Amino acid sequence: MTPRASEGAAGRKRLVDDFRAGGRPALARAISMVEGGRPGVGALLRELLLARPRACRLGVTGPPGAGKSSLIAALATLMRARGEEVAIVAVDPTSPFSGGALLGDRIRMNDLATDPGVFIRSMATRGSLGGLAATTREVIDLLDAFGFPNILVETVGVGQTELEIASTADSVAVVLVPESGDGIQAMKAGLMEIADLFVVNKSDRIGADRMVRAIRQALLLKTGHGGHDVPAHHGVDLSRVADGTGSPADTDTPAPPPQWNIPVLKTSAGRGEGIDEFLEHFRAHQHYLKASGVLEQRRQSRARRRIRDVVEGRMRRRAREFLGRHPDHSHWVAEVAAGRATAYGVAEAVIPAILRKDPESGT
Repeated sequence: MTPRASEGAAGRKRLVDDFRAGGRPALARAISMVEGGRPGVGALLRELLLARPRACRLGVTGPPGAGKSSLIAALATLMRARGEEVAIVAVDPTSPFSGGALLGDRIRMNDLATDPGVFIRSMATRGSLGGLAATTREVIDLLDAFGFPNILVETVGVGQTELEIASTADSVAVVLVPESGDGIQAMKAGLMEIADLFVVNKSDRIGADRMVRAIRQALLLKTGHGGHDVPAHHGVDLSRVADGTGSPADTDTPAPPPQWNIPVLKTSAGRGEGIDEFLEHFRAHQHYLKASGVLEQRRQSRARRRIRDVVEGRMRRRAREFLGRHPDHSHWVAEVAAGRATAYGVAEAVIPAILRKDPESGT
């Protein structure tokens, strides 16, 4: 092992030890390494992420101006009042000058920044189009491994197609405002599909009740059900899971798994209204996920996607490096541009070489 490699291994060990000891600076440094794609980050994650997920992960998404930051700040404040620690990942637009996050969300959560029970991290999208930053999933996993019981993730203001949060969080809250109006129609193929909870924020404004009715009607049309036989607006019917068996307490006949009926809530984060109910429904959804087995299914799906994403990312990087240093790259470009060859033909020729084992790296 070279002296530089030895120093790197020793530094990584200190970082891992400090991280496991609960050191916030170690957590921040690990996140920075992940965001920057620094050398050795793969080995670091292999050590830090070998733990079963435990945190309750709530994704908060919706269009710009819906009040997502204020809602998360109010929810985190309520959790802290109940003695719970909270980690917040706020995805901001990328600054066109520095390339970093614009930090608007963190500014709006300034009152929480000095609370030792709250950890806030702003992340820049850096060209990622799914509403999250490229490394948001890894950062959330680090926060989970660090021991935060609650992780709140705010997406950048999203439209119909920025739906990465659905494969990242356990529960997804879609936040709208009364002015969204006819936007429900356009939302059906996008946000409507991923919501576990709907929140009409700024509900002190005119049109809030109309917006709630519009969402509920859209949900009924989506499921093909009328309004009958629907449990109370709190969502899941917890009577089926109250005894821990998934069956009603007064019968020996096994009951089907509970169903989640998506609640539509009204809040006013600025006035602190409806936050208790929002937290209640989030907890109810977490209960439902565990009782029904859906949580494990979502974690399995998340793991499957993570494996695919990491493999694809490394293959893309390897391909870029191979093509960038190959002496025939310019020749291939010229041949394809002139119509004497095709990109498919070039790919067929170079892919076996790209996949060949690298004798220096052993990968």
